[in-house]
Amino acid sequence: MESVFGPAAKVTAAHLARGAYLYVRQSSLKQVINNTESTVRQYGLKERAVALGWPADRIIVIDTDQGQSGASAADREGFQRLVTEVGMGHAGIVLGLEVSRLARNNTDWHRLLEICAMSGTLILDEDGLYDPCDFNDRLLLGLKGSLSEAELHLLKARLRGGQLSKARRGELISPLPVGLVYGPAGKVALDPDSAIQQAIRVVFELFDATGSATGVVKAFNHEGLRLPRRIAHGPGKGQVVWAPAQHSRILQILHNPRYAGAFFYGRYQHKPTPGTGKSGPRLLPREQWVAFFPDHHPGYITLEQYDANQAKLASNATAHGKDRRHGPPREGPALLQGIAVCGICGRRMTVRYHQRKDRLEPEYVCQAKNIQYGNPICQRVHGTVVDAAVGELLVTALTPHAVQVALAVADELAARADEADRLRAATVERAQYQADLARRRYLAVDPDNRLVATSLEADWNQALRELAEATDTYEKTKAAETGVLDETQRDRVTALARDFPALWADPETPDRERKRLVRLLVTDVTLVRAEQITAHVRLTGGQEHTLVRPVPLASWQIRQTPAEVVAAVDELLDDHTDGQIAKILTERGHVCGGGQPIGPGTIKHIRNAYNLRSHPQRLAKEGLFSLNEIARRLHVHTNTVKKWRNDGLLTGRLANDKGEYFYQLPGPEFTRPRIGRPPNPRSAPEETPIESAPGGAV
Repeated sequence: MESVFGPAAKVTAAHLARGAYLYVRQSSLKQVINNTESTVRQYGLKERAVALGWPADRIIVIDTDQGQSGASAADREGFQRLVTEVGMGHAGIVLGLEVSRLARNNTDWHRLLEICAMSGTLILDEDGLYDPCDFNDRLLLGLKGSLSEAELHLLKARLRGGQLSKARRGELISPLPVGLVYGPAGKVALDPDSAIQQAIRVVFELFDATGSATGVVKAFNHEGLRLPRRIAHGPGKGQVVWAPAQHSRILQILHNPRYAGAFFYGRYQHKPTPGTGKSGPRLLPREQWVAFFPDHHPGYITLEQYDANQAKLASNATAHGKDRRHGPPREGPALLQGIAVCGICGRRMTVRYHQRKDRLEPEYVCQAKNIQYGNPICQRVHGTVVDAAVGELLVTALTPHAVQVALAVADELAARADEADRLRAATVERAQYQADLARRRYLAVDPDNRLVATSLEADWNQALRELAEATDTYEKTKAAETGVLDETQRDRVTALARDFPALWADPETPDRERKRLVRLLVTDVTLVRAEQITAHVRLTGGQEHTLVRPVPLASWQIRQTPAEVVAAVDELLDDHTDGQIAKILTERGHVCGGGQPIGPGTIKHIRNAYNLRSHPQRLAKEGLFSLNEIARRLHVHTNTVKKWRNDGLLTGRLANDKGEYFYQLPGPEFTRPRIGRPPNPRSAPEETPIESAPGGAV
């Protein structure tokens, strides 16, 4: 709606002092390429701005949003720039062919109108000039914005209505994953390329064998296999390329119901996320899908296998629920990882590992309440004891079928190796075909056309290099192939199978394989640690077994000196010093609690730890006296006492390893030898006790 004074009456000197911003947008790149007339009309609005008084050099064209949808302002850099310039007061007028070019979203449109009204910016489209400050113009602009958004909804509804109708009948033609193609009659069939079929089948077989998508990736890369991928966009659209397996590609294959022969539509719901405005996919339950037709076309697996794979992937997911069943079997030695249940609170127990010399020892810990509420840890159970008990139970249960199981495993390994060899051979054959094709193209070109001949010659050389690389990889892998069992290995497996305990305890059996066997047979194991460890094992077939094992000794208990050694020390202290006792016990074959040889320091430590009286204390209790004490009683010097002992006048017993003696006080018949002037008792040397003893000895 224009003023009665004409459009020029709305344009003031203040508007002309600022720039004129022309916004150009097409919704898709296809429209940009094919619908060129709309682009010409949008750029033609520059003449309208010139007619209103803006010089050509003051007209700024914003066309960076070509090929962007106007449904949202997100990811539209040009529109964001336009809003910024208007908000900063740099724009006197905004030009757009129609409202839908600026925005098809009422939120973005009314925000632009509000900013234009605040900054006094005019808006011009093909129909006329509008002033957002004027009520009538603003009302008309708001109505145009609502119609533009409604038009977008109608366009989508028309386009989507036909898709939904065909999808509900299962007739919608949609892109197929690699391994499936449309036949001449429009029916879905398996890819005629046998190499592609083999690669897809190997993905599902390895997932059954390893139990995780990561295990499939590792197996592919270990065998040097490649995974096919169909190019969806670009010049090579529709071509199949072979690349190393990636975790995301394996998950795409495992999650796609098409490989189970099912047609589906509407598996994801796209809703804008708060804040960003971007539309994010959300997986819906199967009952909420728009269409789902099982057994719609040939597949690589059955729908039951697909559902089992989805359940296994969900259980492997780290973030799937607070009490997920268990993850895939890992490399750690914890046999009950993921299936140990606390017998006190009923929650799943986690695994911790402790380094014990040269090996890892597991420990099952119930710490859910500790993590969530800060409560004390419910209980800890030593894993080695429980794992050994469960292993003994399984060995007993599986021994009758051990031979059949081992031979089945050997056959599976051989089949898997043959499948990998066929895939590698197909890679060589495919490379040979590409090299022959490049050669024929090169020979068919006109030799005078050097530009084309040079390019085709480069393609031929590249194909020959790829053929040589594929052949070399195949030969090296085949030479080093160990997957197929020879006669010696087969005899070894069969011999071990007849003695399943040896197979279970074989160091070459990976912990991962032991865990997989446990998962097949055991539902869960409930653990309770009290005076003893009780493990309640529930087998898959419904049987239940209760195992009781003693609580393992603590570290200090393991290193504790044996009771018989303590008793021997107590007995020998009556007549021997610490060093003599250590020598006697060593000759008897005794060692410390930690396994080290026994020394005098060990005897002293045992005496202190068990409150045993030392040898000098025991001598003192028998009535013997130390050197200083006997010298004081006889009123002689200590050197005199030593001389009398050497002369046989006094009787002494060795008190310690320093060569000190305790002496027997002589009787009345003792005749003191003549030694000259008797010593003054007051001048006797001060006596320092070497060890306190009862009976007056110091």
